[in-house]
Amino acid sequence: MKRIPLFLTAVLALVSGLQGQDRIVGGLQATRSEVLAQNGMVATSHPLATQIGLDILKKGGTAIDAAIAANAALGLMEPSGNGVGGDLFAIVWDAKTQQLYGLNASGRSPRGLTLEYFKQQGLDHIPALGPLPVSVPGAVSGWFELHGKFGKLPMEEILAPAISYAENGFPLSQLVAWYMQRSVAMYQRRGFPNIKETYLDQNGGKLPGEGEVYKNPFLANTLRQIAKGGRDAFYKGKMAKTIADFIQSQGGFLSADDLASHTAEWVTPVSVNYRGYDVWELPPNGQGIAALQMLQILEGYDFSNIPFGSAEHLHLVTEAKKLAFEDRAKYYADPDFVKTPVETLLSDAYADTRRKLITERAATYSAGEISAGETIYMTVADKDGNMISLIQSNYRGMGSGMAPPGLGFMLQDRGELFSLTPGQANTYEPGKRPFHTIIPAFITKDGQPFASFGVMGGDFQPQGHTQIVMNLIDFGMNLQEAGDAPRFDHTGGTAPTGEDEGEGAVRIESGIPYETVRGLIDRGHTVQFGRDIYGGYQAIRWDPVQKVYHGASESRKDGQAAGY
Repeated sequence: MKRIPLFLTAVLALVSGLQGQDRIVGGLQATRSEVLAQNGMVATSHPLATQIGLDILKKGGTAIDAAIAANAALGLMEPSGNGVGGDLFAIVWDAKTQQLYGLNASGRSPRGLTLEYFKQQGLDHIPALGPLPVSVPGAVSGWFELHGKFGKLPMEEILAPAISYAENGFPLSQLVAWYMQRSVAMYQRRGFPNIKETYLDQNGGKLPGEGEVYKNPFLANTLRQIAKGGRDAFYKGKMAKTIADFIQSQGGFLSADDLASHTAEWVTPVSVNYRGYDVWELPPNGQGIAALQMLQILEGYDFSNIPFGSAEHLHLVTEAKKLAFEDRAKYYADPDFVKTPVETLLSDAYADTRRKLITERAATYSAGEISAGETIYMTVADKDGNMISLIQSNYRGMGSGMAPPGLGFMLQDRGELFSLTPGQANTYEPGKRPFHTIIPAFITKDGQPFASFGVMGGDFQPQGHTQIVMNLIDFGMNLQEAGDAPRFDHTGGTAPTGEDEGEGAVRIESGIPYETVRGLIDRGHTVQFGRDIYGGYQAIRWDPVQKVYHGASESRKDGQAAGY
């Protein structure tokens, strides 16, 4: 018999040992170990933003200070996903009061734009680009609400790193450079104004590529004004007039009064208990409770006997998603205009009735009868035990294509997510917040922080939250493994815009085994291989025994977790 080389013997022994553990999931190992630290942790979608957050923590700033600093930097470093022209949502664990606080910093539709206008224009949906989908950008108001309640350092110090990078430049990462090259070229082909001046002229007349230095002096000046003048520098005065005048010159309706009257809102997070862990989301107008509805349904199944990545695993999660998303389309909307029956939707009794609809075959569902893109996610924890789960977005990548002159950013196009069908919960109305896809999440255990996490990706987000929770709790993965594990999602069903997107398909990543694909097809599912929709997970877990933070950032994008 031929001897096996020593190095190969070692490899085979390692693989054999690992196969008996939970450290290989669905055929995919974690890309790296968790990051561990005692004094603070920052996990963002860009390494330089992570380092900015760490610097703020080391200067004595709170987790919230660090999150604002990193978010401001991400608007510069990852404009393909977020910026001061977008909206923001956050969940904060306050160590002093030992409770969670939720912030909804999403903007409202123009008060001068009516549903009748869209009918007069012959539109059956709101366009994705241009001035009509532009709603008030809420991110800056979110910064100041967070800072006023939980901040310590002055805003000038918090925004200084982003201002410096905007003026002096930084090298574009591979993924962001690719996104920006595609997006900026598309906006130019569409003939949108100020694109060249905002993104090319400040960089020698061309958009830098991977590894080349990118600058945005316009944005540096905008952030400097915000740091000095506070939220009013953005929502009132010259900057607000510039934004409003530009949008109206393009045929839109956003006004200076819309900006001046904007307010962010502190809201109470809502939760369900999943196998002893309390999973927290924000109430509508976001879609966070869809994840909670899915978990309520799935708690009725014993996943200790259902392997990760199996056909049964994917089938049950997919059917739970279909049920929750039909309710999402019917009930989720701005609570100032429509009362979403959150308590009923999250009740055990309602979950039981919905669960009974699931069989061994793929099915289509309708909403239960009840009486009545791109994004960035980040999370930060500090030495005092404060934690923040924050998500921010422009929607559809860089946004609407509307870049106000001389300000260095693009406005969001969240208004596209309104329905134009009269009488629905999410039907367009003046001064209304649209249905939102971006959702932060938090988990507590016995009244104490367990994990702060989130994922990016539009309709995938509630599905991603559900998968992360299950990976941690049902399948025993650590924080890094939970994000690196192969993912899947389901497309189709009824959308919050009122459109029927059909039966859809289960899209899977390559780590899902082929026997699972066959099993899903046998159950009546259409299966596709997904791409470029699953990235963007960051998370921090608190170990109360060792007093140690665990950080994770997945490999699908450029993010980094780091602590000290």
